[in-house]
Amino acid sequence: MQKLLELAKKEYSAKKRFTALFFEAIFFLVILPFLLVWLGGIVDRWLHLPGLSAGVFNLLLGVPVIFAGWLFAIWSIYVQFTIGRGTPIPVMATQELIIQPPYSYTRNPMALGAILMYTGVCILVGSIGSFLLVVMGAAALLTYIHRFEEQEMVLRFGDPYLEYRRQIPFFIPRFKK
Repeated sequence: MQKLLELAKKEYSAKKRFTALFFEAIFFLVILPFLLVWLGGIVDRWLHLPGLSAGVFNLLLGVPVIFAGWLFAIWSIYVQFTIGRGTPIPVMATQELIIQPPYSYTRNPMALGAILMYTGVCILVGSIGSFLLVVMGAAALLTYIHRFEEQEMVLRFGDPYLEYRRQIPFFIPRFKK
């Protein structure tokens, strides 16, 4: 934890942060969805799970869910990059505590966006196995965030983060009036 805290203090140039985000985008927007579909197909066959293909319904539901998740994730990354002067990558952490939208709706908008996006992929391809992988991945991600990232945030930002944490839900957004 101490090494991560030391790395988080370093501020990187916008060019370095953008380069890191470019490679991260390739992984999360191309490689991971491909693996999700491929491994989900293997799980479907291994567990003899039926496909959930409902023709155009998969397209009409899956694409908007993918798009909504993508928008939420991109919005949170943009705010991290501009206001927080950081990235989602722990070694290029934000330099400021971000409490502006979408972080005023949920403490983890990027995780919410990613989980929605990958759920949309599952709907699009009609794979129960892919959905099981998303559920397991989401559980692991949210456990990691809760146990480690939140501890790091307390150490980095102290009382302002503790107050933010008391007011803003962990994962399920609360949209204020």
